[in-house]
Amino acid sequence: MPQIQQLPAHIADLIAAGEVVERPASVCKELLENALDAGASAVSVELEKGGLTYLRVTDNGCGMAADQLPTAFLRHATSKLRTASDLAAIHTLGFRGEALAAISAVSRLDVFSREPSSDAGAMLHLEGGVPGEVTAAGCPVGTTVCVRDLFYNTPARMKFMKKDSAEGAAASAVVTQLALSHPDVSFKLLRDGQEVLHTPGNGELLPAVYAALGREFALSLLPVSGSNGDVKVSGFVTKPLAGHGTRARQLFFVNGRLVKSQLLTAAVEEGYRNRLLKGKFPGCVLHITLPADAVDVNVHPAKTVVKFVSDKTVFDAVYHTVTSALDEEGRPPKPAEKPFFQAMTAAEFRARPDTPAPKNAVELPAGRAIGSAPARTYTPVPAPVPAPAAPVPEVRDVAPEPGKAFTAPTARPGTVYHITPPAATAAPEPEPEQQAIEMPDVPVREEAPWRIAGEVLKTYIICEDGDGAVWLIDKHAAHERVRFDALKASPVPPMEQQLLTPAAVTLSGEEYGAVLENLPLLERCGFRCEDFGDGTVLVRALPDDVPAAEAASTLEEMAQKLLLQRADPETLRDELLHTIACKSAIKAGMTSDVTELAALVRCVQSGEIRYCPHGRPVAARLTRYELEKMFKRA
Repeated sequence: MPQIQQLPAHIADLIAAGEVVERPASVCKELLENALDAGASAVSVELEKGGLTYLRVTDNGCGMAADQLPTAFLRHATSKLRTASDLAAIHTLGFRGEALAAISAVSRLDVFSREPSSDAGAMLHLEGGVPGEVTAAGCPVGTTVCVRDLFYNTPARMKFMKKDSAEGAAASAVVTQLALSHPDVSFKLLRDGQEVLHTPGNGELLPAVYAALGREFALSLLPVSGSNGDVKVSGFVTKPLAGHGTRARQLFFVNGRLVKSQLLTAAVEEGYRNRLLKGKFPGCVLHITLPADAVDVNVHPAKTVVKFVSDKTVFDAVYHTVTSALDEEGRPPKPAEKPFFQAMTAAEFRARPDTPAPKNAVELPAGRAIGSAPARTYTPVPAPVPAPAAPVPEVRDVAPEPGKAFTAPTARPGTVYHITPPAATAAPEPEPEQQAIEMPDVPVREEAPWRIAGEVLKTYIICEDGDGAVWLIDKHAAHERVRFDALKASPVPPMEQQLLTPAAVTLSGEEYGAVLENLPLLERCGFRCEDFGDGTVLVRALPDDVPAAEAASTLEEMAQKLLLQRADPETLRDELLHTIACKSAIKAGMTSDVTELAALVRCVQSGEIRYCPHGRPVAARLTRYELEKMFKRA
């Protein structure tokens, strides 16, 4: 029987190194986290041949004393933990004390370090984890670690290494992620002598995103900010139209640490429900900050998996922050509120050149200027007693002569004078200063800051807004969104219409089973169906806004969604409401009334709707500059 014996320290170190150091990207991550824990404000990374041949990390942090260098490369040696209670609230990126020992065990390593209070630095060389003598060396404040010939003593590991370009790309991704986690630190990356990344380190996240992930991604972002108790969320999310084919652009940082969390992914994607095209995923760069004792990072040696004390609190914080940003996207800015009262002394008021007219003043035509003549007093006259036979009065036309004052003729009994007003050209000029007449407040309808210019192809509404931009609005997509929001917000099922003749719909075996399994859910959506046997379902009632002729096609489409979307009831209900909203919305090619078009334009211009339930855009906006550029005017 084989004898049980303790492994030599060198072999134990190699085994332990395999858990921490998998590839050059792992080395880069551990060294950069140590640099950030040391308080560095600038970090530089150099790679050659993907990091297998040469990898150097330089920082301007606090550095290490000469006598501390050998201790730093011992297993489970760290300056970040003291007692077991410290594990309950970890504030640093590194804490295990295994990274430097594991890296030195599988490489040839040189470390240079100098404290701010020291005039000279110190240098230590390790080969295969065996340290040499500490010597004095000239170096700047901070620490520089040079790793050469990675895995030189474990050739079996080299078989699993990929090409230099792939390993270099993985290391670059690590630097990019850490640069986004700490925008207040300037990161510089050189691969084979070429600079591929340089962040400003000014503390703002957007410039770091621009430098790390590119211009196109940065321009597609929306800022987000919110909180739920002690959980604070900030960062950026992509616009719904800028969805990605994978989740690779979803980056979550918890207390400055990059993590992979299904909880956070689900919260973000739930916020995009009914806003994103199928097959697309949102992108984000989100920072979640919460107390250190509310999250456990001591789950996996890679430190990318965390557990939260309250999953619901974190989920709600992320979800509501994302939905609030998406709801505000595209809405017109609120007008600045004017102060209700304006402080002004009596002397300042009298010194004004003219007094503005009241808001409810009415401007009369020039020929009806009022203010020069004294006010008249009218006395009510009692109703006359009708005479049995009144003589017909004589009517005479009297016109005043232009340029002369008009004097009424002496009235004769039985004569009525009809006075013809003078021509407009002869009307006297109104007085330069006339007192405005105050009228009672009358509600005035405010005109919309947009106008409908027309409709093309019986599908797209052409609208011009107050800024001179032209909008093209898909009336079907807009109406579909309006109908879906109304159906989803209603606490009661849609109003039903009874069919005089039930529609018999024959389905496949799987669809038939899915429909029978979800009859209560269909009833919540306004469909009353019953089993007719042999794969046939009778539709006796459907929502009143769904055409009766489309009962069969609507149920078939809903059966397919029930079969493919085997998820929670709310998700299934949303899918069914998608179908109902699509069937009941205005169709492309249909003639629409002006009032219908105006109602849809009003919803779009107010920012109430931006996307259809399937994630398609509702409107496209062309600015005046874009139009003039198309026609070579700009």
